[in-house]
Amino acid sequence: MNFHQLHIFYTVSEKGSFSAAAQALHMTQPAVTMQVQSLEDYFGTKLFNRSTKKIMLSDAGRTLLPFALRSMELMRQTDQAMAAYTHMLEGRLLLGSSLTIGEYVLPRLLAPFGKAYPNISVMLKIMNTTQIMEEITKHQLNFGLIEAEVTHPDMVIEPVMEDELKLIVPGGHELAGRSEVLLEEALRFPFVLREQGSGTRRVMEEQLLSKGMDLDELQVVMELGSTGAVKSAVEAGLGITMLSPSTVRHEVALGLLKIVNISDASFKRQFYAIHQKSTLLPIHAVTFLTFLRQHAED
Repeated sequence: MNFHQLHIFYTVSEKGSFSAAAQALHMTQPAVTMQVQSLEDYFGTKLFNRSTKKIMLSDAGRTLLPFALRSMELMRQTDQAMAAYTHMLEGRLLLGSSLTIGEYVLPRLLAPFGKAYPNISVMLKIMNTTQIMEEITKHQLNFGLIEAEVTHPDMVIEPVMEDELKLIVPGGHELAGRSEVLLEEALRFPFVLREQGSGTRRVMEEQLLSKGMDLDELQVVMELGSTGAVKSAVEAGLGITMLSPSTVRHEVALGLLKIVNISDASFKRQFYAIHQKSTLLPIHAVTFLTFLRQHAED
């Protein structure tokens, strides 16, 4: 018995067929069948009840399943623990990310990651969450980074970085000279916001609702489909907004925009890593995620 066999057994049970497991594992169906049979020979019992239409776990298979799952989790934890020591890794990392993470968070982290791990190349695709999950399922991406938690039976979703929205005002705004304001003060001004349904907009609205506020009373003068457009509108004095500080570093440095803290409200959110449950991440992908967790606050 070895870990590879347990991984294959788990994947067959998860997918419900040898052919689907073979596709997920990038193996041929006969190879998958042979590994499961080897495991059955080792234990001297059948792990699946096979029929012409479907396969189901036997009593022995149901007993083995939680141990197989624990072995996979132990392997993930082992890779994560050893990631800090594997600086000679080589490989090509394929990842997808949502817009805010891909355009504003990752660029400042990719340079130090490249210095620490010069033999790992990163290919980044910016797309929405649905597209990321589709490409992970097709094995075109190792994993994705998304801004909102989702549920999917075939995916592992785990928090990897924390972010917090802040009040963003033009450099010449009357609030620009303040280090912090009350939420009630901020809401007196007109807002330029991302479109309905965006992750940034959702975090803001959820916090306002938790404070018992009526969203219809929010003075939204403009809704725009990109963070860049929102920033330009705020720079032009059309209103104030709520954005991640990582998206306005350049404008703040130039004095075009100012970050103001809201003292009586917190607009925190998590960024999540997502990958296929039946596929163990390669060690260089685990190393990249470990690096993000360690350097996200730098």
